[in-house]
Amino acid sequence: MSQSIARQNFNMLLLTIFGVIALGLAAIGIYGLMSYSVEQSTHDIGLRLALGADRRDILSMVVGRGMRLAGLGLAVGVLAAFGAVRVLARFLYGVRPTDPGTYGGVVIVLGAIALLACYLPARRATSVDPIIALRQE
Repeated sequence: MSQSIARQNFNMLLLTIFGVIALGLAAIGIYGLMSYSVEQSTHDIGLRLALGADRRDILSMVVGRGMRLAGLGLAVGVLAAFGAVRVLARFLYGVRPTDPGTYGGVVIVLGAIALLACYLPARRATSVDPIIALRQE
């Protein structure tokens, strides 16, 4: 019995490893992009803080910018997954290729990781001292 499903188990393990690596790369990429974006707009953030912007407004601005990009990426990814379903259908065992629970779970997990990757640089942006930020340029 185990020999008959050994190939399927190996394919599942391989896809799981690739999925975890892709998830890690996506999280690192979003974090790096948001960190760079916050670094580039330090002067603007400092100016907003100096003019009286609330730190929550800065946090929501930075997180909102990142989550809009992440949402667009998730939408494109779901459409691409629907397009690639015929290729991947032979690797699936016990799951339908268009299972809404799987797609929903993936969107929730990726969305949560994107939110965390956007929140960390945004929190750092709210701790910017306006005087130092304005002196940078």
